Amino acid sequence: MRVLTPTLLLLLASCAAQDDAPQSAHITLSIIGTNDVHGALLPKERHGGLASLSGYVAALRAARAEDGGAVLLIDAGDMWQGSLESNLVEGKTVVEIYNALGYTAATIGNHEFDFGPVGELATPASAADDPRGAMRQRIIEAQFPVLSANIVDTATGKLIAWENVSPSVMIDVAGIKVGIIGLVTANALKVTIAANTAGLEIAPLADAIVREATSLREQGAEIVIVTAHAGSRCTEFDNPLDLASCDLNGEIFQVATALPENLVDHIVAGHAHQGLAHVVNGIAITSAYSNTYAFGRVDFTIDSATGQVVERKIYPPQVNCPAIDRTSNECAWHETDSALVTAATYEGRPIEPMASVEAIVAGAKVYAAAIKAELLGVTLTTPIGLDGNPESPLANLFTDAELAGADADIAIHNVSGGIRAILPAGELTFGKVFEVFPFDNRVAIVEVSGAGLRRIIAVEAMKQDQRAGFSGMRVFIGCSNGVPQVDMVLNNGHTIADDDPIRIVSNDFLVTLGDGVLTPAMPPGGFDYVDDLRLTRDLLVEWFRQRGGSLSAEDFNTAAAPRWNFSESFVAQCQHGI
Repeated sequence: MRVLTPTLLLLLASCAAQDDAPQSAHITLSIIGTNDVHGALLPKERHGGLASLSGYVAALRAARAEDGGAVLLIDAGDMWQGSLESNLVEGKTVVEIYNALGYTAATIGNHEFDFGPVGELATPASAADDPRGAMRQRIIEAQFPVLSANIVDTATGKLIAWENVSPSVMIDVAGIKVGIIGLVTANALKVTIAANTAGLEIAPLADAIVREATSLREQGAEIVIVTAHAGSRCTEFDNPLDLASCDLNGEIFQVATALPENLVDHIVAGHAHQGLAHVVNGIAITSAYSNTYAFGRVDFTIDSATGQVVERKIYPPQVNCPAIDRTSNECAWHETDSALVTAATYEGRPIEPMASVEAIVAGAKVYAAAIKAELLGVTLTTPIGLDGNPESPLANLFTDAELAGADADIAIHNVSGGIRAILPAGELTFGKVFEVFPFDNRVAIVEVSGAGLRRIIAVEAMKQDQRAGFSGMRVFIGCSNGVPQVDMVLNNGHTIADDDPIRIVSNDFLVTLGDGVLTPAMPPGGFDYVDDLRLTRDLLVEWFRQRGGSLSAEDFNTAAAPRWNFSESFVAQCQHGI
């Protein structure tokens, strides 16, 4: 736990009440939560963008300044990886914007590790390369505390001791002592590049919260907030106490349920890219989807004399809408005909982005524009999307391209989480491909036995809605006495036998335990894989360039000859057979 120095507190001045603001027996603290921003500087599909978000933050700060309250701006991780504007500078632009916005604190997400060493390498090439160099440089540049209460350095057995990282922080804002704790999902090391997380382990979230929150309370914290890169999902937001639409098995709900009552007031959640605005075990939990589409908000009204919370208001995810179409009253682009568009409002004030944030966004946009606009020589006559995953047109295209670009028998990809956008109709650009696969994962080839591949397919089949996609073969799965029976036929007609050597092209994320896809065939000590140093995204770009011409979703429709073949009752029949 760290107590902010007077110098650092000056950096939070924008969050505090103005000196001449009216004093009240009740103080309102508004907590804005962001999560999974993923470098989304610019709006997309008429929503979002960090410039627009700055306007909402400014409007709420103005409202709190009038009543003597304050605004805390807190992020739940996965801040900078995901857009070309951010990735080109390894997240530096996002940190600059967060500094300008006056963030109060942020936690570390699993994708903070993605950039690896400082510079072009996505993973260390030698012992001299710091696998977390880019991440630690961004953290040093942050003018706000970065929090991590459950990432452990295995060499010391203690929490990581990095510059500007602490497990928790105490701040004094508008006369109220607020403690903030940061955490990352228990699965963090399984959903990022293993080479960049070597020497780390993740401690249980609930234990870390109890430890830090107890200490903060003992030091006088009147409000305790957790910012956790862990989440769940709800679909209805009319009543925060109604959990009927929620996944109660989600990680953050399980963590909240395990905490002692009245220890934590609020959790800013993330990771799942879903909406939350609910109460679990007395704790307000918010999450606001991803890519700045929305933000979370909870208002605490506190008796300034006693420090007691007298009222709490939990808002549904607040849509980050830059402007409003006068005719439809829906979100619109600022670039739309000005006669039809008006600035969005919040707290009775027009959304006016902060000039400092707009300037950073504009510079980043110009820097990336030429790269994004590069034509790849392909025209899409229809959108190519993800309907039907894992055997969607885009998943099939992706794995076909991987296989075509490598010396391998089959390609396997985590298409349900590893593909982040669809390809729209029209001339294809590098920027559109980047949106589909923003990760700097490298091509990797491993060799497994036919028996090992059979185990991979059997386990994937049991996943139901998160199966991997593949190219180069068809699989036929049945169930005998509760045990999966898997037949695999390569595209050349050869039926794979248990002792056949099979070369799989994938990426360094999957071959180092990512998402557990290849784990059933992984030998002790991990795969000895071939890393050909190409980025997976570049392989895909080159495939488009060589192919040229026009493409449509129908070109990758495998309904007539599905790659996955099994009955709907397979999972129920074989659920005890893996």
